[in-house]
This record gives sequence, C-alpha cells and structure tokens, in this order.
Amino acid sequence: MAATIDNSVLNGINGVGANRGTSSARANDSQALNDNFMTMMVAQLKNQDPLKPMNNSEMVSQLAQINTLNGIEDLNETLQGIGSQIDAGRALEAAGLIGQGVLVPGDRVLVGRDSEGNVNATPFGMELSEPAENVKVTITDGAGQVVRRYDIGAVDAGVSSFQWDGETDQGSFAPDGAYNIRLEATQGGESLSVDALNYAMVNAVTPNGEQGGFALDLGAVQGQVGLSAIKQIL
Repeated sequence: MAATIDNSVLNGINGVGANRGTSSARANDSQALNDNFMTMMVAQLKNQDPLKPMNNSEMVSQLAQINTLNGIEDLNETLQGIGSQIDAGRALEAAGLIGQGVLVPGDRVLVGRDSEGNVNATPFGMELSEPAENVKVTITDGAGQVVRRYDIGAVDAGVSSFQWDGETDQGSFAPDGAYNIRLEATQGGESLSVDALNYAMVNAVTPNGEQGGFALDLGAVQGQVGLSAIKQIL
C-alpha cells in the first residue's frame, strides 16, 4: 500500500501556512498605508491655501502614487512566490540525482574487476560544439605511459558517451586503477575544440548558499559540483 503524506508536510513544502500569515500581514500593512495616506491627504486639503487650492491633476497624481505603491507590493509578493516554486523545483531535481551516474568535466577513467573477474571500465564522454569527422582517443596510466590508442570515428555535436573495454594496445587487459583520457577531434583536417567528460556517482545533495542553489557530492576524488556541471545522466 502506498504511503500517504501528511498534509502538514505538504503545507510545509509549499509554504501554505507561512504564505497565509504573510499575505494577511501584507494586507494589513497595505490597509494601514491607505489609511495613513488618506489621513494626510484630508489634512492637506483642510490646511491648503484658499488662494492656491489643490487642482485636479495634483489630486489624481497623489492618488496614482498610492496605487503604484500597492501595485509594487503585490508584484513583490508574486515574485517571491515564483522564486519559492523555482527553488522547490531545483531541490526536487537535485534530490532525484542521488544514486545516479553522471558525466561531468574531467578526464578520468577507472578500471576494475567484478566478482567473476570480468574487466569493467567507467564510461567517459566528450562535448563538441560542432560535428567531428573523427575523434582519436589516447588512454594513459598514472605515469603518463600510453596504454591504448584508437579512433572512435565521426561524432555529432553536443554531448556523447562512450565505453572503453579496458583492453591495451598489446591485447591484454589493463590493471585495476585510474587512467586518463586525451581526445583529439578533427574535421576536414582541422582540429576542433573538444571537452573530455568523466563518470561520477552522485552521493548526496547539499544546499549551496554561495551559488544560490545546490551542490552535488560526487565523492572524495571529484568533490562537489553545481547542477550546471552535469552534462549527461547515464
């Protein structure tokens, strides 16, 4: 049976109770502002110079001022409500990434073996601003020695993900560990700009006040990144 969510929890997320109290307080403030303005205006009319009475345009101008103030207060309240909804949407989006594999800027690939001895390598990716006729991949170990070179072929513009089989140029499998990837993209014999992407797992999400959003915890090696760093969800 599906679990039910208490109304108080939903109200807390949507800010129903808080908004009701805030709206009431703002209505009272607005009414007080209207009352004060009318009191001042009546006093001004009573004490005006009989030889220079307030003309219609001046009265209309002052009435327009109070309407403008009320309109600004209503607009601010609406914008605050929209901002709260956007923040709630971002929080749900970020929380939904926990436990997901993602591609972020980086050039690292991890190689390991499962319980049956099969070699597995983490995915890697690339981001191209325009299509490439061919992309060459060079994989090196921690000492900078080349482990594997191969061509991927044509790659479309945008973000693409790939998988290395863990095999070296000598036909054996690479030892467990971390490796680096270097990408070279070309089109018509000319080099293209290409950004390497590596795989990471989202472990947790924390509020990030400095960036006004949320930081994704990708582990000790990758550290924390913002939502904008996620190029692809795998």
